[in-house]
Amino acid sequence: MGSPANGGPTRLRVFTARARLSSFGYAARGVRELVGREHNAWIHLAATLAVAAAGLILRLDASDWRWLILAAALVWCAEAINTAVEGLCDHVHPGFDAVIGRVKDIAAGAVLIAAIAAALIGAITFLPHLLERCS
Repeated sequence: MGSPANGGPTRLRVFTARARLSSFGYAARGVRELVGREHNAWIHLAATLAVAAAGLILRLDASDWRWLILAAALVWCAEAINTAVEGLCDHVHPGFDAVIGRVKDIAAGAVLIAAIAAALIGAITFLPHLLERCS
């Protein structure tokens, strides 16, 4: 039985461990799609890896890592939702439509808001460590 997105049934099913494991498979496939096909996700991946490397080099403590992980997750979630919204909009209405354009712009704006917040969190987290090393 597939997910509703894959043509599977939409009726409520009995809870099974196998079904839950299958749902993780669908989610993993979605992450692979995001990272494998979306150019903006490549930028987020590079930024995530750069932040992780900097955090390791600076030997950040757990409280700093918590914020960085939360910030990165926020951006990744926003990008995934934006990609899904854009894909659905393009599928439902392939041609130009002002309302669809507005919806896509708002979804893209959510990614921008998340990225700005992540950059601010990164600056607040890394700046004291960098200033300490420079003094």
